Order: sequence, then C-alpha cells, then structure tokens
Amino acid sequence: MNESERPRLSASGECLIVTVPLQIRRRGGRKEVIAPVDPDTGGAGQSRTNRPLALALARAHRWRQMLEGGQYASIRELALALGVDNSYVARLLRLTLLAPDIIEATLEGTEPDGLSLEKLYRAPAEWDEQRRLLWNGAAGQQS
Repeated sequence: MNESERPRLSASGECLIVTVPLQIRRRGGRKEVIAPVDPDTGGAGQSRTNRPLALALARAHRWRQMLEGGQYASIRELALALGVDNSYVARLLRLTLLAPDIIEATLEGTEPDGLSLEKLYRAPAEWDEQRRLLWNGAAGQQS
C-alpha cells in the first residue's frame, strides 16, 4: 500500500477529516464494504471472500471426490445420505466444471461484482465461454 492509499488525518480549520480508502462491492444484491489491508499485520479488516460461493465450491468438490472415490454410487445415493434433493446435488456438482481461474478468483474474493451462485450454476461447460459470460457479461468487469 503506498502512502497516498493509507488512512490519514488532516486538520481543516476546526474540523478533523479522516480519509480511509474503502471498496464497496455488490454481493448477492447487497452492498459490502471492503476494508483496506492493514500494512502492519498484512491482513484486511474484513475477509474479501464471498463465503457462500466459497462454501458451495468446497462442497461441490468434496461431493465429487465422494462420488469418484466410490463412497456413493450415484448422485441420488449421495443426496439421500446428505438429506438434500437430487437436483441440488446435481447443480452444485456443476461447479466442479468451472475454469480453475474462476474458482481461484472466487476463493480469493477477486471475482467480478455481482457474481452469484445462480450465475455459476448456469455457466456453460466451456471455460472460455465461462470467462466471457461471467467476467464480461452481467457479472460486471473483473476487479
């Protein structure tokens, strides 16, 4: 973080002005304030990762491993064991087909503003097409 981006205080007459560089991102229809990285600790005031998206990706990959490892013979059997609907498991498993850079950006919190689980569910299997639709489409520009 360079000096101009650091929080600073300046006196202006009798007022004290505090400037803090913040980012506002849209997440699932809500606005979220992203605190700046603390240069002393290297951490941010708030995690930038979209936790629901990260959790869905983790579940999808775990469930895929369970199926591929032979723990469950079918999506139906897995859904029954988990106590969820077959279609939910099938939708979540589609997330394992996302391009690696899309998964990485989602886990790091650098995905485009407005990216939602619904948009990820509807992503095509072709990676270039995913990037085109998710990065340049309705999800907005990559930040």
